[in-house]
Amino acid sequence: MFTIGKASEQSGVNIETIRYYEREGIVPKPGRSAGGRRLYSSAEIAKLRFVRRCRDLGFPISIIQTFLSLTAQKGRSCGEAKTMAEDHLGEINAKIENLTRLREALLSLSKNCDDGTAACPMLDALMKDGFGDGLRE
Repeated sequence: MFTIGKASEQSGVNIETIRYYEREGIVPKPGRSAGGRRLYSSAEIAKLRFVRRCRDLGFPISIIQTFLSLTAQKGRSCGEAKTMAEDHLGEINAKIENLTRLREALLSLSKNCDDGTAACPMLDALMKDGFGDGLRE
């Protein structure tokens, strides 16, 4: 059994984040020592690591909870997990497209600027009605 500090170290999850996950029911609350300290098993640390990896991939907590429930099922199918991953990938691709549009707009605006103190074409363009309407999702 491991203390919360060791669980944090081994899972890569911050101590406060571990407490948050426990409060929100994302991971079960661990057992306690006679002195009241949280004690984590290797399996609980593995679950924390799983959550961290999912968060690193940008999955929301609700999807991670579903993933955790799927890992607990004996004859689980990969279909549901694949669908959720593909949906998430679609969201990421939409964000990338939006960021690419933003990048291009900023590049276009900033290349019209010079280092002088005269009127700034970028700021003037930003003040015009209708500018940026194509940038919103």
